[in-house]
Amino acid sequence: MHTEFENYLAAQTDLSLDTIRHIESTAALRQLNRNEVLLSAGEICRHKVFIASGMLRSYHLRTDGSEHILQFSPQHSWTLDVESYDKQAPSLINIEAVERSTVLLWTKPDFDKLLKEIPALKKFSEALIARTIYHNRNRILTILSGTPEERYADFITAYPDYLARLPLRMVAAYLGISLKTLTRIRHAQREARIMDK
Repeated sequence: MHTEFENYLAAQTDLSLDTIRHIESTAALRQLNRNEVLLSAGEICRHKVFIASGMLRSYHLRTDGSEHILQFSPQHSWTLDVESYDKQAPSLINIEAVERSTVLLWTKPDFDKLLKEIPALKKFSEALIARTIYHNRNRILTILSGTPEERYADFITAYPDYLARLPLRMVAAYLGISLKTLTRIRHAQREARIMDK
């Protein structure tokens, strides 16, 4: 049994420990090394993924080799390519470990069965989906209307611990700005802090 998952689901739901352990028993446990790929573009996303420890990222690789990072998935969050998973169609994104990670994987048939058997899990899953939709909408609005400085400020407010865990190139790819622009913003902020002292 994986204690992280048990603690997470016990804190988030009213499910009994026996039910949580039943949910967990249908998952496969996997250890991922840093930069290890969990899903490659072109493959079908066959699993719903819970991150017990570490951090994953979902990204699209353009033909010129540049990346667009769609999301970071830290400990106690879920990830998958929703469209590929739902339609069982080839994925357009990659999912990869940013750091050494432990994940639990449920196949679609197994998770669908759990959702039918456990109404409270279905309700919890629907609430997670709704939160993700709201978060993605706000992120799109920030990307479309925010200046690079505003996007960076929003990022460090929302995810204060990420800067210590992520290379700057990944932060830039998430914000949709160049590494050069991000470096300039950070340098200007440092200069402003020095001037304020």
